[in-house]
Amino acid sequence: MIDDSLQSLFAQIGPQLKLRWLTPEPRAPRPLRGEDPKYSQQSLLGSLNCIHPNRLQVIGHPERLYLATLGSTAFAEMVDKLFSDGPTAVIFSDDIEPEAAFQALASRTQTPLLGSSLGDQELINHLRYFLTHALAERKTLHGVFIEVLGMGVLLVGDPAVGKSELALELISRGHRIIADDAPRFARIAPESLEGTCPETLRDFLEVRGLGILNIRAMFGEGAVLRNKTLNLVIDLQPLDQTQLDSIDRLTGSLTAATIMGVAVPRIIMPVAPGRNLAILVEAAVRHQILRIRGYDAGVDFIDRQARAISVDRPDPPRLRG
Repeated sequence: MIDDSLQSLFAQIGPQLKLRWLTPEPRAPRPLRGEDPKYSQQSLLGSLNCIHPNRLQVIGHPERLYLATLGSTAFAEMVDKLFSDGPTAVIFSDDIEPEAAFQALASRTQTPLLGSSLGDQELINHLRYFLTHALAERKTLHGVFIEVLGMGVLLVGDPAVGKSELALELISRGHRIIADDAPRFARIAPESLEGTCPETLRDFLEVRGLGILNIRAMFGEGAVLRNKTLNLVIDLQPLDQTQLDSIDRLTGSLTAATIMGVAVPRIIMPVAPGRNLAILVEAAVRHQILRIRGYDAGVDFIDRQARAISVDRPDPPRLRG
């Protein structure tokens, strides 16, 4: 993750996007997000737009052609409005050299100008992807994040409940680990969380009694994964008989966990001697996949029972009047 500044963006992906400074690089950090409340609602990135201005304003050939159709007065007003909206920077694509009016207003407002040889849409697409991940809201959770049957599953529960041991068994069954102990999640879309592993913890899994294990070294490259979307939370809990009896036998313990404003399906998985948790986790994931596809076994069972009852108890014949 980069810090929230134009200079950090340039250092991280400038060479990849063929960016170059057309004005001197600012000494003070230029925030990509607007610190002033009047800039807080601006979009991060986009083509020329003076109605809904962008923090990073990209100008390519379409914008140049549009500006060329304006009279001198309208052109000056448009350019002045562009800079008065306080963008973090104005980026010219396609190796476009900015007109003197842009240079003068950039100097007056201390707004950096950058250039790139990439086309405007290609430049915007790369920048949008990078900014979505680099500036996403983030949160670190305690648990083990693992991919099971293509779905990102977060195993949570109290210390020593058996999360790491369960993760190790799932890995031995062919599934892949993303992060142990402190997976980091980023909200990359309104309803999507992506989990990764801190660099210092990558590939490692702590199992009580065995210590720290290097999963990549033990199981190979196919046993680890760098990132994955979070699809399901499984909460491992030791439950007494009363708590077990309170779980609905048709629908199970499915609820939702809210993480950074995103509702993620959550299942309470009872932990008890003799229960094969690895198989139960695989079954929970398969069951959730079916739910996503629109099939619910509980609803199907209720419907089947209702049909059976209707067959066994047909409607009584109507009396003739």
